[in-house]
Amino acid sequence: TAWLRSPEKTRALRESRCSSEYLPDIRLTEDISITSEMAETAGVDIVVFAAGAASVRTVAAAYRSFYKPGQILLSVSKGLEPGTNLRLSEVIASVIPEARIAAFSGPCHAEELSKGLPSTYVASSNEPGVAEAVQDAFMSPEFRVYTNPDIIGVELGGALKNVIAIATGISDGLGNGDNIRAAIMTRGIVEIARLGLAMGARAETFGGLTGIGDLIATCTSAHSRNRRAGFYIGQGKSLEQALNEVHMLVEGVHTAKTALALARQLGVPMPITNEVNNVLFEGKDPGLTVQSLMERDRKSEYIEG
Repeated sequence: TAWLRSPEKTRALRESRCSSEYLPDIRLTEDISITSEMAETAGVDIVVFAAGAASVRTVAAAYRSFYKPGQILLSVSKGLEPGTNLRLSEVIASVIPEARIAAFSGPCHAEELSKGLPSTYVASSNEPGVAEAVQDAFMSPEFRVYTNPDIIGVELGGALKNVIAIATGISDGLGNGDNIRAAIMTRGIVEIARLGLAMGARAETFGGLTGIGDLIATCTSAHSRNRRAGFYIGQGKSLEQALNEVHMLVEGVHTAKTALALARQLGVPMPITNEVNNVLFEGKDPGLTVQSLMERDRKSEYIEG
C-alpha cells in the first residue's frame, strides 16, 4: 500500500499507474494499492517512511494513532531534520517512542532499481532482530540487503554524502576534471567520518556501502539530484534556478546547513561542507570554492582538517 499526501496526485497515480514526474518509464503493478487515506496503511508489519527530512515529523505525528505494537517503522529518507539536527530515525522515535525503528540506506538510485538492475542496501537498527527482519522482507535476486548495527553511521553517511555531491557537481559545472572530483570525494568521506565519529558512529561504516559506496554513486551519477543541482550552480545558475532545473527535492541543500551546525557544535572541521554553505547561502562565487580549498594551509593527510 502506497500513501500519498495529495488526494489529487493519488487519483492521478491510481489511474495512470505511472509517476510521470519521477519514474515515467515504470508502471506500478496492480498489486500495489494507492491511497491518500492513512488509515488504509494501518496493520502492516513494516511502514516505510519516505518523506523529505523536513516532513518526517509531520508524517510520523499523523501516523501515531495508527501505530500497532510490534510494527517496524523504516526510515529510507536521507537527511537531517532542520532546526533540531536530529537523524530521521531519532525524529520518528521522538514522536512514536515505543516503535521498533530501523534505517535503510545505501548506493541505490530508484531509476535503476525500478528496472530490476542489481542494487545493494543496508538495514540498521538499535533493536536486536529488527534489521534482520527488514533484510528478510526486502532481499531479492536484484536487491541484496546487508545489516549493520551502527545506525548513526548508516544515517549520517546517507545524509552527508548529498552535501559532497553538491560540491562535486559545482566543480564539474565549473569545468574542472576528474582529479579534483576524486579529491573532493576522498576528502569528503574523511570529513563525513570525522563528524560521524564525534557523534558516536563506527569508523568502518564509512568505508562501507552507506559511506563510500553511497558517496561514489551520488557524486558520479547522472541520476543524482544533488550533483545536478551543484552542476547548474557551477555553470552560473542561482540556487533557486538550479532547484527549478532539477525539479525534485534536493536534500543536500538543507543538510549542508544542518551538518555545518553540528560540526561547529562538536568542534569538527568540515572545510568542504563549509564551502558548500558559503556558495548556497552566503553568495560566494562558485568559481572561488575550489580555489579556497586548494589554498588552505598545508596539512598532513592524516591530521584533522
